[in-house]
Amino acid sequence: MRSAIILHSASAVDEGGITVPASRQASTDEQLLKLWLHGRSPNTQRAYWSDVSRFRSFVSKPLHTVTLADLQDFADTLTELAPASQCRVLSSVKSLVSFGHRIGYLAFDVGRPLRLPAYRNRLSERILGEGAIHKNLALEPSRRNRVLLRLLYAAGLRVFELCRLTWQHLQERDNAGQVTVLGKGGKTRTVLLSAATWQELRGLSDDGDSASPVFRSRKGGALSHSQVLRIVRAAAQRAGIQAPVSPHWLRHAHASHALERGCPIHLVQATLGHASVATTGRYLHARPTDSSARYLSV
Repeated sequence: MRSAIILHSASAVDEGGITVPASRQASTDEQLLKLWLHGRSPNTQRAYWSDVSRFRSFVSKPLHTVTLADLQDFADTLTELAPASQCRVLSSVKSLVSFGHRIGYLAFDVGRPLRLPAYRNRLSERILGEGAIHKNLALEPSRRNRVLLRLLYAAGLRVFELCRLTWQHLQERDNAGQVTVLGKGGKTRTVLLSAATWQELRGLSDDGDSASPVFRSRKGGALSHSQVLRIVRAAAQRAGIQAPVSPHWLRHAHASHALERGCPIHLVQATLGHASVATTGRYLHARPTDSSARYLSV
């Protein structure tokens, strides 16, 4: 029998021993959503908003009256989606409910016991080999696009991080250089580049405005996410790769190849801007370099 636990509005939040009325945190579902989405990347905000809107349309009632049974019924409506998509939608809803509970807007984290569907981890299928990376670069006829592909891989950038880059984010250092990356949640990290990558990157500079985009479109503005996707996909097809490669595949490749070459996992975590080392650890499981199976007699 499904639980009928109800989320109630909390009267106060304890912050370091000081009682803060919940109304100062959020007094409506819309305010809660705004607080929850604050500081996330535009892509993440759009994805979370879509997932949560789907849930709110289904229940058609305030969050403080939502029950665990409502969440389970909603999960049952997602069966037409792939398991990974079901997991993403439900994770978004669980995250919102958990956040609402933490700030005192909701009395219970009723989503906590909701089980996520198991699904096949396809990460290993999205990691290009080193040979494929070099072939992508060698066959790219456009200088700008070749540097773009190289930087996505060499720095492990997310596509929105690459599109945001301006020349003021690049600094010379020890005969090479570094790039300051504006990452998810407004977090900034600095990534050191090899001398070869730095020289390729600096070769795109026209010594103009330091605030101008590093990777410009024909109209002079920053490349859009869709333009970068087309560049990456065209390069993959040129190299004979039939899979639907995206810019994020180059980030996957960076993590996997660095770990395979003996890079400490915490350094990979810092370079990629992962909030948790557990996220980085997924790449160790995706492409293990050893296995106990090798020690058996068969």
